[in-house]
Amino acid sequence: MGKMRQCSRSGCQRSAVATLTYVYADSTVVLGPLATFAEPHSYDLCALHAERLTAPRGWDVLRLAMPDTPPPPNPDDLLALADAVREAAAEPKEVVSPPVQRSTPTPLESPVDRSNAPSHANRKAHLRILRD
Repeated sequence: MGKMRQCSRSGCQRSAVATLTYVYADSTVVLGPLATFAEPHSYDLCALHAERLTAPRGWDVLRLAMPDTPPPPNPDDLLALADAVREAAAEPKEVVSPPVQRSTPTPLESPVDRSNAPSHANRKAHLRILRD
């Protein structure tokens, strides 16, 4: 499980609950619930700094509805990840391509019998475990 994101304000050690984004074209500051992913041009704020937010002179502040409590962990996210891993690990479907005509014949390699080898023997591992 990943770490909780902290408030972007320097010196603040509180957990972030809101995301601040500037819309420069509209001179608007948007403050809403904590974004799913940290974006480079948005700022995560704790409840105290989100409440005290002021915009530059001439700018509008758009405050989106904030939940009263943090959302509980969602098991659907883990199930979707497991399904994606299973799908990626499934045998690839054979694609039939039209024969290629060559001007000069190329030597053929002797076929290798892989019928007795396990299906996963020819694949590289594509997932890694990273420890915190």
